[in-house]
Amino acid sequence: MTVLRAVGRWIAGTVSGRWSAWLVLLVAAALSGTLVALAGPARTSDDPTGALPDSAESVQVAALQRQLPGGQLNPALVVYSRDGAALGAPDEAAMAADAAAFATVATGPVSPPVFSPDRRAALLAVPLPADAGAEATGEVVDRLRATAAEGLPAGLTAQVTGGAGFRADVASAFDGANLTLLLVTVAVVAGLLIVTYRSPWLWLVPLAVVGTADVVANALIAVVSRAVDLPIDPSTTGIVDVLVFGAGTNYALLLIARYREELRRRPDRRDALRRALTSAGPAVAASATTVVLSLLTLTTAVLRNDRAIGVAGAVGITTAALFGLIVLPAALAVCGRGLFWPFVPRPGQPDPTRTGGWARVGAVVARRPRAVLAGALVLLLLFAAGLSGARLGLSKTEQFRVRAESIDGLATLSRHFPAGAADPTVVVARAGAEAPLLTAITDTPGVASARPTGRTADLVAVDVVLTAEPDSTASYDTIRAVRDRVDAVPDAQARVGGPVAANLDTRDAAVRDLTVVVPLILAVVLLVLLVLLRSLVAPLVLVATVVGTFFAALGASTFLFTQVLGYAALDTSVPLLSFLFLVALGVDYNIFLATRAREEAATEGTRRGVLTALAVTGGVITSAGILLAAVFAVLGVLPLVTLTEIGDIVGLGVLLDTLLVRTLLVPSIVLLLGRRFWWPGRLSRSDPPGDPSLGTLPTPAPAVARD
Repeated sequence: MTVLRAVGRWIAGTVSGRWSAWLVLLVAAALSGTLVALAGPARTSDDPTGALPDSAESVQVAALQRQLPGGQLNPALVVYSRDGAALGAPDEAAMAADAAAFATVATGPVSPPVFSPDRRAALLAVPLPADAGAEATGEVVDRLRATAAEGLPAGLTAQVTGGAGFRADVASAFDGANLTLLLVTVAVVAGLLIVTYRSPWLWLVPLAVVGTADVVANALIAVVSRAVDLPIDPSTTGIVDVLVFGAGTNYALLLIARYREELRRRPDRRDALRRALTSAGPAVAASATTVVLSLLTLTTAVLRNDRAIGVAGAVGITTAALFGLIVLPAALAVCGRGLFWPFVPRPGQPDPTRTGGWARVGAVVARRPRAVLAGALVLLLLFAAGLSGARLGLSKTEQFRVRAESIDGLATLSRHFPAGAADPTVVVARAGAEAPLLTAITDTPGVASARPTGRTADLVAVDVVLTAEPDSTASYDTIRAVRDRVDAVPDAQARVGGPVAANLDTRDAAVRDLTVVVPLILAVVLLVLLVLLRSLVAPLVLVATVVGTFFAALGASTFLFTQVLGYAALDTSVPLLSFLFLVALGVDYNIFLATRAREEAATEGTRRGVLTALAVTGGVITSAGILLAAVFAVLGVLPLVTLTEIGDIVGLGVLLDTLLVRTLLVPSIVLLLGRRFWWPGRLSRSDPPGDPSLGTLPTPAPAVARD
């Protein structure tokens, strides 16, 4: 903390001067413009198994398939149906005409129509290149859909699905979605800043600083992604935008609130800015450090998407913190007191935060801390009870919040063909073991059919159709059983892959990452709090309250998703990312409260200090929490259920942390523990001399303002 304060004093002296502030702004603008101009695009990947480690069986199968005839294809499946009625001769003629038209864009021969056992549906497989980019695949799929829609007999429908159709729909769903997310985020932040500051122009300063930080962060992420060969997908970009705007605006709110407080005490506004930055800067730096280190724990994950979010998020938060601690103070130094018009803070004005609503909340907690503690814990437990019966993992058909033709096509396939026909499992083995391999596969319970689909002198590929719905528990059990059976075939060296197997590998990897990364996150947060607060009890209490908040938010959100919104389950990545964002960002508010309580406790005592801290930080932390929750809720603009779930869980958790944990739970614990809260630090050994009662602090003496 001493080092942070020393650095804060140096920064404060640098950015608060009249000419040095202008210099800081000019240098920041020049560096930012240069970086954005030269950054270039981020690295991306179109590999459907690209998120998995090379050790995953499904990844190994995908690599082996490239050595097989047809192994570099990603077919589009065109499904024809007549709303439950049998297909007739005119329908067959239409399919034959379509097959001829599809051949003009197909990479290989289009398969003849394959009819369902009840002849109420049929499909054509149109081979497309697997290595084509999402944009190119989307263009071809659009042409297939347009061709299939022309000249259909009345009542006949055609739906393009399969791997290519799903890929095209994902790309289409994100087309313009990140821009929409950014615009909605900016609008939400601007609206909340206007309400918070009640000034016609004060809100423009933090919004401009944070917006610039976001642009610079995305440019830096592009550079880093190419340097470390880490693909960045659209969902990662959206998450980083939310992180930068949410955390960056929180840092601005805290700094400006402390600056306004100091302006009521000091006549020289530059002196007030230096004092505000010296006091609030270490808390902002500690908060950002906690979030950055927590994000970097994702580099230990095996899923590359999680690692990408960790690295990109760390770059984003670091950029937001630097802009908040250097560029924002320089902008405030240039603007002067008039920036706060019409509520310009002047020396001698009473500080409303010390006698306002949050001071009254503190008085209620002080009167009955045990009852408040018990009530808060009961409420958290009730919310956490929503986890009962929670299921992990979404199938392909459950991942969209919006309608997609590929999903509708899969539903049509599942009604008329064996459930696993749309996403066959692929087994690749040594060609010499083909006969015993087929026997082992077909003898496995849950397998509907198996047939060889490609050979070389060394390898054979077998398509396996499962009886269970793709990505169901039964389908995963069958995949495990097939893997066990083929492993027992002598000299087969078989590997089991395909879409369902890849999803199973992803779920297993997500569970592994959850068990490895969560303890690391807790260790990082605890270590930062130990260094910051110089206490053992306080960090343990604060971490425990944030973990309790996470389980409460996860339980309440799970109940909302499954019982109200109709989502099938939590996606595999949701628990880990929600835990990371909520613990790392949620502990921010406890850091802001605890550092101010520690500052006040040095002169007022622990119990009075925490009530003063609650009173003076209550407004700004509540504003920051509501803003952060709203920003994360904006993730619901994107079309994927996964991002909606993360946004809702983190948003609800932040509100709980802001309005319940930081307001009632933590102060009640501190009041009950007293100075033991700081054990074994210096503040735990004795109260300060002349510790005042729980009365109102005196108003500072009037002084003359100097703008």
